Amino acid sequence: MNIYICLNDKKAQFTPNNMDIQKEIIYQTIKEIILQARQRIFRAANSTLLETYWLIGQTIVEDEQNGNLKAEYGKATLKNLARQLTIDFGKGYDESNLRNMRTFYKAFPIRDTLRHELSWSHYRVISRLDTAQKRKSKEV
Repeated sequence: MNIYICLNDKKAQFTPNNMDIQKEIIYQTIKEIILQARQRIFRAANSTLLETYWLIGQTIVEDEQNGNLKAEYGKATLKNLARQLTIDFGKGYDESNLRNMRTFYKAFPIRDTLRHELSWSHYRVISRLDTAQKRKSKEV
């Protein structure tokens, strides 16, 4: 008994001998579709996360530059922000991470220069480097 199936506008004949091979081909095709979709989702989420953290850092730095003293800001304002943001959005917005976002913005003040294939963890580390040249060498 032969079974015919259309796959990508091509008619394929399945016989008992090649049925397992065809099942494996279909499985591998679907598996690849899922893996590619996951990769696109990861890239989109990572880009959005980087943009969000950059904008938060920008907001903090710009507020500091509007006359708030760094010491006062670091102790009181960041602490209050962290508490409020953690209540509203959960983990990820504690004082240390807000400081990381501020450092991230200061290290990369031009948003369009961010490389979205790099993760937040990578940027957190290279943002701490003391010169732009050192940061640039770590982006490669």
